[in-house]
Amino acid sequence: MASLMDHLFTIPETMERFIFPTTPTHSGNHRGGGAAAEASAHIHADVLDCPKEYVFYLDVPGLSKSDIQVTVEDENTLVIKSSAKRKREEVDGGVGEGEGCKYIRLERRSPQKLMRRFRLPENANVSAISAKCENGVLRVVVEKHPPPPKPKSFQVAIS
Repeated sequence: MASLMDHLFTIPETMERFIFPTTPTHSGNHRGGGAAAEASAHIHADVLDCPKEYVFYLDVPGLSKSDIQVTVEDENTLVIKSSAKRKREEVDGGVGEGEGCKYIRLERRSPQKLMRRFRLPENANVSAISAKCENGVLRVVVEKHPPPPKPKSFQVAIS
């Protein structure tokens, strides 16, 4: 059952990798295929299958909750994306900082565009999804529909 759930969650990613192969670059994994594709990156995620819900943990360092969009497409595909850039720290005060200061090294850049898709199983309740972003980790909870009642057997008396 666990391998089936894993397969359901990764189908969109597998198709994306087939269509847009991943190639490593100096700043992380980016898809090939033009300037727009070079700027997008993969969001690392952990997915938990709990008795009453599915829980997704995604690393989104340097992004605030207003920078992230969580949507459902095609009735069963959870899409998490961001097109925000990480903001540079203000340099208008403090020791050695002030007017005329400029960055000589920027290593903490984040990709301009992040996106991840997950195909949700049939028992996922897409109208009951919540998300919380805290300390660079996005937590998305997708509630499950209750399991259907088991069919009951009845003894029929023969007359």
